[in-house]
Amino acid sequence: EMILPMVFLCLTALLPLSTGQEPAALDALSSSRAEQQKLIVDRHNALRRGVKPTASNMMKMEWSPPAAENAQNWANQCTLGHSPPNMRRTNVTCGENLYISSAPVPWTNALQAWSNEEKNFKYGTGAKTKDAMTGHYTQLIWYNSYKVGCGFSKCSVGPYKYFYVCQYCPALPYRSGPKCADCPGHCDKGLCTNPCKYQDLLENCTNLKTVFGCKNSVVKKKCLASCKCTTEII
Repeated sequence: EMILPMVFLCLTALLPLSTGQEPAALDALSSSRAEQQKLIVDRHNALRRGVKPTASNMMKMEWSPPAAENAQNWANQCTLGHSPPNMRRTNVTCGENLYISSAPVPWTNALQAWSNEEKNFKYGTGAKTKDAMTGHYTQLIWYNSYKVGCGFSKCSVGPYKYFYVCQYCPALPYRSGPKCADCPGHCDKGLCTNPCKYQDLLENCTNLKTVFGCKNSVVKKKCLASCKCTTEII
């Protein structure tokens, strides 16, 4: 199983601006619109279904209003950098991707820019070269990130006025194997549909559960996922 550190990065795009249709374009890009939410979720799931090698434990993504609220709040800050950890939490810790543009472009542009880093990435190794950027792509394919929420904002200063933010909850790369091998009976076109709703707070919860059991006060409190999710993807 490949394990990579959580990385938070942003991409920028300098594009010509057409002002005549801007108000309508801004409204159309709002992530509060159901059609934009569906587009974002569907595109993420298409990218996750297409990973090579195929994934045995890749979760199917769904829209998360709490993550979207956090993402929108950060987009509204118009900050050229990532949000602090306390602004990337729902009931779990979330990852984050940013895209900043000089013109209001479709959400698919932002998602494709993040996905394009696939060419720099090799499963089991990570970045193909020392300085290659892969953080956005690995965030897209974090296997247990089954919730996504995004926000969009126009800002008043600087050449890059349009901020696109997506947050992913919870924030690990997938395990190589036949599609849905880790979730038999819970599969939708190659993506698992049985997420664990809890999160382990300790890295060694598997060992602690084996040694002490879930009735132990520390294990019971700190290892909710390991103790409560016996058939779900953790």
